[in-house]
Amino acid sequence: MAAHPAGHPPALLAAQVDLDCPAGVAASKPTITLTPREEQLKDLLLLAAKFIDDHDLKHPPSGGNPAEPPPPRRDPLVLRWAGGWVRDKLLGIASHDIDTAINAMTGEAFVDRLRDYCDVTEHRARHALAPEDVGRLHTVPRNPDKSKHLATSTIKLCGLDVDFVNLRRETYTEESRNPVVEFGTAEEDALRRDASVNALFYNLGTGEVEDFVGGLEDLKGGLIRTPMEPLQTFLDDPLRVLRLVRFASRLGFRIDKQAEEVMGDERVLGNLRVKISRERIGVELEKMMRGKRPAEALRLIDRLGLYHAVFTDPERADMPRPDTASWKAGYECLELLESTKTPGSIYDLLVTSEEARYYAWSLATLIPWEQLPDDPPLASGKLALPLPMQAARAGFKASNKLCDVITAAHRHRPAIVELRDIVREKRAGVDERDRFGMTIRDWDARGGNWRLQVLFAILVEVAECTVAGKEPARSRTKESVLAEWQQFLDHLVEMDVMNAPTIKRLVDGKMLANELGVRPGRWTGAALDVALAWQFRNPGVEDPAGAIEEVRKRRDELGIR
Repeated sequence: MAAHPAGHPPALLAAQVDLDCPAGVAASKPTITLTPREEQLKDLLLLAAKFIDDHDLKHPPSGGNPAEPPPPRRDPLVLRWAGGWVRDKLLGIASHDIDTAINAMTGEAFVDRLRDYCDVTEHRARHALAPEDVGRLHTVPRNPDKSKHLATSTIKLCGLDVDFVNLRRETYTEESRNPVVEFGTAEEDALRRDASVNALFYNLGTGEVEDFVGGLEDLKGGLIRTPMEPLQTFLDDPLRVLRLVRFASRLGFRIDKQAEEVMGDERVLGNLRVKISRERIGVELEKMMRGKRPAEALRLIDRLGLYHAVFTDPERADMPRPDTASWKAGYECLELLESTKTPGSIYDLLVTSEEARYYAWSLATLIPWEQLPDDPPLASGKLALPLPMQAARAGFKASNKLCDVITAAHRHRPAIVELRDIVREKRAGVDERDRFGMTIRDWDARGGNWRLQVLFAILVEVAECTVAGKEPARSRTKESVLAEWQQFLDHLVEMDVMNAPTIKRLVDGKMLANELGVRPGRWTGAALDVALAWQFRNPGVEDPAGAIEEVRKRRDELGIR
């Protein structure tokens, strides 16, 4: 049995598999136990397939031209659940997404006929289908230029997300980087998949698991291996490189040595930069960062040399290439903070939701970019977009909200470190609650999620203190850096400013204008900030009179006429 990382050995929970049997032989059959909803779906699909077969047998296609013979009658429908659902069921992992492979019909054609079947009242009654049990059809079109070679039809059935696509084989030629995609056999379909553990089938008709490429043995051995020769597999579809990283990190499996040796091949990475849509790269990366082991995914990306093919702007010819030598210290620091979370700890205070966790790990991917100088200002005088934001937006299509956080984290980092240093060195102003509260509000207003901006500053500093030749005069270690940031956050908690962005103002612009006997104008924003700063200096006071008086004292300074 192969060794596995950190206590995560795979386990074929559903059955013991006879590894002496050759691939594809029925004697190596494990057992899959279906949930009630899966049983309902299986029964629905099998009877729908029989309904379609019976109809087409009685009403064969004519071919449309009486002078020509009718097209050959297709084979009876055989339905298989494929890939990740089979893998996860064998590992005892709950799965709600099911890929259905069809032998003799496209996915879209089958779903159209399936919906006809479900429209019959007695059929719906037979399968106990509620109105919401049959959703709308959604088809993702093929896009060969971005290695999306076949349309996929998706529909919600029996509470499960079900994709339908025909079994296929792919043939590549020297004349084109895009394959010729044709109907294929189950074995041909298995061979073209990214990993052997994702090439297993559950035959709905027989109830058996079918293995044509040794996936069961690899599943039991904790191995991620390509069904065919690795280099050609990755050249055919470079996204498979990231998919293997995702599955290895998610399952705690190791990647086959032969595959690892070519995953960072320049030919593969070159194709990954230009051949695969950045949206698809973003989907893979988001699944890694939202998974249980994002640090392991980043370790693999780092070790295999994939960084510059993912986190970059492939359209920009002069895009820099940051040094990733210190990156490991940054993302492993986040892993440490997450794994040692306790009430009041750095992670507990700064990462407050699952969405924030995803943003935190996304920020960790961009640590190397902080060592590079900003691009020159634009001709208009505006600041150029920060390099880490360019890498995120163009590299993995980060959302606008995430891009805003990245930009703010980059631009506010010097000010965040400066505020930390005031606490560390106990400088003048260390106890000025209004200064801290108003500054935090400003960070949050300019980009959102100020806590993650602080976290990014922490991770960057930990990474920087590991770079040879760049340490300051006094000794700086990860432990000392984290201790200083913990001291800073404890100070914010003690001053009760962690929720500064959500503090409710005692006065608004209309109230100030009425009290001062003037009309609202350009002065209003600055005056409201004066009033809010007074609030921070006087916590617990609910009477707005003091805040209004503070504005009145400074009306000349504020230009209130």
